[in-house]
Amino acid sequence: MDIYQVGLRPLLFSGLKADPEQLHRQALQLLGWLDHTGNRPPASWVQARLQQSCGFSDSRLARSLWGLSFPNPVGLAAGFDKDGVAAGVWSSLGFGFAEVGTVTFQAQPGNPQPRLFRLPLDQAALNRMGFNNQGAAAMGAMFKARSQRQTERPSTSQLKIPIGINLGKSKITPLEEAAADYLGSFRLLKDWGDYFVVNVSSPNTPGLRSLQATEQLEPILAALQQENQRQKPMLIKIAPDLEWEAIADVIALAQKHHLAGIIATNTTIRRDGLKTEVLEATGKSVQDEAGGISGAPVRQRSTEVIRFIYQQTQGQLPIIGVGGIFTAEDAWEKITAGASLVQVYTGWIYEGPWMVRRILKGLGQKLEQHGLATLADAVGQET
Repeated sequence: MDIYQVGLRPLLFSGLKADPEQLHRQALQLLGWLDHTGNRPPASWVQARLQQSCGFSDSRLARSLWGLSFPNPVGLAAGFDKDGVAAGVWSSLGFGFAEVGTVTFQAQPGNPQPRLFRLPLDQAALNRMGFNNQGAAAMGAMFKARSQRQTERPSTSQLKIPIGINLGKSKITPLEEAAADYLGSFRLLKDWGDYFVVNVSSPNTPGLRSLQATEQLEPILAALQQENQRQKPMLIKIAPDLEWEAIADVIALAQKHHLAGIIATNTTIRRDGLKTEVLEATGKSVQDEAGGISGAPVRQRSTEVIRFIYQQTQGQLPIIGVGGIFTAEDAWEKITAGASLVQVYTGWIYEGPWMVRRILKGLGQKLEQHGLATLADAVGQET
């Protein structure tokens, strides 16, 4: 029996009537405490127990990409740990990598609350957070302090996993100055991320998605890669709502500027097919509420985009697949469509802390069923 799904989730989702963002903040405070004090008791004991309970090791599932070693292919998607306060803890919850952010050059409060809503009928969430974060300088200072703590007192309970940093545009920065804004963040953080992501696909910063257009995206990628000099893997995260032609244009730019890969996909602004009609928290129709939908409703489109990118690039541009992953079957579908790695967020909220372990065990079983030696053999198998 999964105590989270049977007892905790009903309490958190409906029994307490608590604001989802408040619960999120409280969870992050606890995880942040574990990260900050993880090299001494009792936090080190808690992390070791979490690793034992939530982790799952299978060498067949390990991946090596961009010179980085991923102990397993399931990562935490950007948006959960916006300021990176728990970057050292995610491995203890079973993740093979984690992506922090979205972080912007300027610190910003984000959009007015309430701005995070659950849609249980659809196994989905609607968010319009608006890149609320402490800013790139604060994140850099925090990573530096964590590095010093680890040097002074190395942790035995924290496994090393790749940490990605997702970069967004500050809301107050005009679109025509976006390249300088992204570049400012990258300069402050380039020593701390194992890979970086250019996020031009959130629907919650005015005009941001227009930066996916070639003429606006090119100067951003050019500026970042000139500074980067190919030292760190640089990826781009795209929206599921782009037309095929627009995705092909992004692929061409990614190849031209030697990006390491594409993350497919962000949240969707589409509302068709939703069972939820009214948001209880606001009393308004979900059709009239701004924000991006994540979770099960984006699952199929995300996989279609992954398959398209894999086919267009003949598997030469690694893809991180994200969108509606709840089970091993969901992850396998994305991997066989062409994803080298996958990320979860909404599914993890619904399924609970043992979800990653279940997915990893299930992927191992899939390899046996299909007679494959490693997960790398499954990538793009069904395209």
